Amino acid sequence: MDSNSLYYSLELVAGTGCTLNTEQRTALQTSLVILTKNYKFQRVLFWGKILGLKEDYYIAQGRGEDEMKDKKNLYSFNCMDWFLLPPATHTMIEEVSKAARGRFMGDPSYVYELIEIQRQGEGEEAVEEEVVTKVNEEKRLAVTVHQIDEEVSVVPRSAFIKSAHGLVQMNRSFGGLSHSEARKLDSFLHLSESKNLKKKSILEMADLNPAIDFLDVLSDDIPKGSWSLQFECASKVCVIRSLLWPGLTFYHVPMTPQHGYIYIGDGTKNLDLPFML
Repeated sequence: MDSNSLYYSLELVAGTGCTLNTEQRTALQTSLVILTKNYKFQRVLFWGKILGLKEDYYIAQGRGEDEMKDKKNLYSFNCMDWFLLPPATHTMIEEVSKAARGRFMGDPSYVYELIEIQRQGEGEEAVEEEVVTKVNEEKRLAVTVHQIDEEVSVVPRSAFIKSAHGLVQMNRSFGGLSHSEARKLDSFLHLSESKNLKKKSILEMADLNPAIDFLDVLSDDIPKGSWSLQFECASKVCVIRSLLWPGLTFYHVPMTPQHGYIYIGDGTKNLDLPFML
């Protein structure tokens, strides 16, 4: 959700009941401008809020020249002071998936611990060893933000273009989807590395424009039915919500370039979704 249109955008996704108070909005308006200058970002997005037991984490995302590769995530407790999150590595993701359980505490230094008993050798010579996996909450926060971005970040088709050099940038000529296009999940894409596109046949690829169709469409997601698409605000705004990551809400105003997404939730994935559909 672009920091320049934050006041306007928050009103469009307020139907879920999750929003920010006036004090938080005012603090964000000031601090995100300072953040853009200090870190020399091209633009800054208010990514959302992850609810903790002691404190809530407010997340901002800075974007550089390449909208997909040049990303930095930051967190704050008061919407004014921001701390940089480490980039999520494969090792970090593995550690978090093993050790981190339950709700976020709201303390970046809190340590999650998992003790596993591993058996080395066979028969009578077998030895049991204790393997301890430790991971702090700051790493868990970095991994959660990364996973949500990878799995459920949403943009309208044509909102971003890929240059011949592979650079992904905002499409300045994007004027918005039509009302009929906005009613189809096919018109919305994931702003993350494509996984399904490589599996498509040559016939399916023939109708695609490589400059704008370089991302996966939401309608290809598994399980089917993991998205809820509705029109709100007197049918003027298209709102898409993720059922896989409850709390992720995307909005787009048809016939205008206005679009964005926000996550306000407890940072847990709905792993039961395939059995609920």
